[in-house]
Amino acid sequence: MPLVCVCSPKGGVGKTTITANLAYALARSGSKVLAIDFDVQNALRLHFGVPLSDGRGFVARASESADWSQSVLTAGSNMFVLPYGDVTEEQRLDFEQRLTNDSHFLTRGLSALLNYPGLVILADFPPGPNPALKAMSQLADLHLVTMLADTASLSLLPHIENHRLTGGEPLNHKAGYYFLINQSDSRRHISRDVTAFMQQRLGDRLLGIINRDESVAEANASQQSIFDFSAASAAAFDIELVSKRVAGILGIKIGDGAVHAGLRTSNF
Repeated sequence: MPLVCVCSPKGGVGKTTITANLAYALARSGSKVLAIDFDVQNALRLHFGVPLSDGRGFVARASESADWSQSVLTAGSNMFVLPYGDVTEEQRLDFEQRLTNDSHFLTRGLSALLNYPGLVILADFPPGPNPALKAMSQLADLHLVTMLADTASLSLLPHIENHRLTGGEPLNHKAGYYFLINQSDSRRHISRDVTAFMQQRLGDRLLGIINRDESVAEANASQQSIFDFSAASAAAFDIELVSKRVAGILGIKIGDGAVHAGLRTSNF
């Protein structure tokens, strides 16, 4: 059960879009993929065709049910999503307090999912330090830190390298953490310079560069993956390449998910 966390020190970097499209890319390769949303904005579900009016999610029920898998929604062939859901401020605070104060809260909630054979899990987190990201660091196999090709992201590199996202603890204890540069734009001088500097600074820790592509925004507006909307786009190519690198690092066999074709939400 590989578990990948997608995080960032700042908002507005396209982290949720990356999570969704990376999930689609892995599912296209044959893996069974579950995308989990730990962000109160509850936006990840929209990338999987869940209606805006559908407020179902796991957080509101987390204090009542030890098994969060009951809130998993089917999002298509090989694809599943666990939305954050619509919550009150009281429910959000209670959830975060449990994550902070109960070291087993996260493990209990995800137990059925973590133990499902062949399932690849991608988790999307709110920007900056947060209780869910810190709690998940002990379980995650890999962290993907999403940055933009701009000076604001560049200035935050020390925050990642000094483990400020997790309160001084290492970001990942297993396969490590890697970076993605999103929306790199070769037409803009500053974007080219920042991309080149990050390539030199990060070396092998830079897992991929996703070029700026208007098809991504159009795909989001239509609640489609970039692969369904424009499979020949530059962004689709870039994300496909990132997915293969993730699979290589984690030892995910392409086509392995076909063995588990009978997966249904009721199995959780």
